[in-house]
Amino acid sequence: PVLVVAAALFSLGIYGILVRRNAVMVLLSIELILNSVNINFIMFDTMLADTLMQGQIFTIFIITIAIITTIES
Repeated sequence: PVLVVAAALFSLGIYGILVRRNAVMVLLSIELILNSVNINFIMFDTMLADTLMQGQIFTIFIITIAIITTIES
C-alpha cells in the first residue's frame, strides 16, 4: 500500500507539472515528486534491510536540496 501511495503522489506531481502554468504550482508539483521518491527510498531501504542505509542517506540529501531551493527562491 505504501508504494501505491508513492506512485499516486508521483503521478499527481507529473500531472501538476504538465497542466499548471503557475510557477508556484509547478514548484509544489516538484515537491510532490521529491516526496514520492523519498517514500520509495525509505520503503526499499527497509524492505531490502540495507546495512549501509543508502535509502535514508539519499532521502536526507533530497530533503536538504528541497530546503535549499526553498530558501533561495
